[in-house]
Amino acid sequence: MIKPLRALATALVIGAMLPAAAHAQRMEDKAVFDVVIRGISAASLSFSGVQDGNRYAVSGVLKSAGLAALLRKISYTATVKGTVNGARYIPSSYVEQADTGKKKSSSTMTYTRGVPRAVQYTPPREGRDREIDPASQGGTVDTLTALYAILRDVDMGQECRVNLPMYDGRYVSSIVLSKPVKSGDSVTCSGQYKRIAGFKPAEMAERTTFPFTLTYRAAGNGRMRVTEVALDSIYGKAAMKRR
Repeated sequence: MIKPLRALATALVIGAMLPAAAHAQRMEDKAVFDVVIRGISAASLSFSGVQDGNRYAVSGVLKSAGLAALLRKISYTATVKGTVNGARYIPSSYVEQADTGKKKSSSTMTYTRGVPRAVQYTPPREGRDREIDPASQGGTVDTLTALYAILRDVDMGQECRVNLPMYDGRYVSSIVLSKPVKSGDSVTCSGQYKRIAGFKPAEMAERTTFPFTLTYRAAGNGRMRVTEVALDSIYGKAAMKRR
């Protein structure tokens, strides 16, 4: 995903999922978020996901919008499949197509029992001193799984229960969401995105943690829906606002 949005849209697993008896239900989620930086529309993020029994599948698109799209058209399209085991998401395959406006590329990541086993890039990427062995990242999830788990609707009372390790093929990071504060029909969570490994020394020296807030509002039928994510990024105040 785009670097300026890594702390935002990276996004971003529910610590307590539905009870096992509910896993037989088919649940669908769809959403579109506008990404705003310093009050200027910069991108849009959309996703569509379904959980059927203990299996899930998600597709997502992140693309430049507004003034940013006039300067350069950028898009990232991704799909992921996997299973849900209790409170844990276990990806099995992740595919991403990227168009930076200067070049197009694709990447795939496959898993064996929750452990990333192969990361492939087309065209191939050059190796780096900071390369991380995928086999050491068991228990992590890809960026799209993280976005889906964080941004999908949840049962009332299940908000702000997130402690999620992420690995996207190059970077290791984490998201922690806690401290729910209820006000009327909304709940606000305090969150923190943290860079862990794979980042440039200058990036780690610049900043490693990014605090943010996430707001849920009642969606009906006892469910809560994320309507906004906001933070102070290295580019200024930024937010994801649900349409």
